[in-house]
Parts: sequence; C-alpha cells; structure tokens
Amino acid sequence: MTAAPLRLLAQEPADLEVVSAALQDAVAKIGDIRWDAGARTLTLACNRFRWEAGKGRGKGGERVRSALQLGDVVGVQARNLRRDAKQAVVELLSIAFEPGEEAPGGTVLLTFAGGGDLKVAVDCIEVVLADLSDPWATPRKPGHAE
Repeated sequence: MTAAPLRLLAQEPADLEVVSAALQDAVAKIGDIRWDAGARTLTLACNRFRWEAGKGRGKGGERVRSALQLGDVVGVQARNLRRDAKQAVVELLSIAFEPGEEAPGGTVLLTFAGGGDLKVAVDCIEVVLADLSDPWATPRKPGHAE
C-alpha cells in the first residue's frame, strides 16, 4: 500500500515550522534549486526523508521525491553554496522566517548542513510542499549529534 503524498501549505510562521520539520534532512543537488525572478518563485526539488513514516519499509526509513516552492519572492542571497557546482549535494537542516520591517514580508531562511544557507526575501509567506513520487526504502536514517 502506497502512502498518501504529503501536501502542505504555509502562510504563517507556525505553518512554516511544520514544513521545516517535514523537510529536515532532505537532500538536493544545487542544480535542483531554481529562482525564477519573473514568476517570483524559488523552487527546490529534493529527496525528503519521511519522518512521519517511522521506520517504513527499510531498516533506515523511506525517502520520497518532493518539491518546495516559495512564492512572492523578491530576492535571493546564497551563502556558502556554489551555484556553479550543479551536481553538488546539499542537506537541508531547517527553514525559518525572520519578519521584516513591513508585515507580512520578511526573510525565509533555508539552512543547509556545512554552513550554507539561502536568504529568500518575500512579500509574504506563501510556501507549498508536495510529494511527487511514491516513497522508496533507504538504508540510512539521518542522524544528528546531540
């Protein structure tokens, strides 16, 4: 039996915390991060670890192909992420919102392992997360040092 695909919409900081938890330890290639200035969107395609599935089918758990899209994006700044290294793999640790001077705008901060991050300036929080594939077993469960 295939798990129901996850579909989340975030429009408030508390909603974004749920999306962040669902995407913790997602892996993506730098080339799978796309900013479309004309459409005012930032899209990240990734392999999401399915924390909600518990152990799942494998000893380690399950992953699923997912997409995260941020809307109303007015600017993106990258730090310690080499845009020319399209095949480089990054691991997403968290997503947070820092309010700006004029509500509801601010900055969505995507933090990656190894010290990289994306600061995404937005007019408001408009974030969608959607699973795109069936889940598959993975031998490794992400771990974190205490």
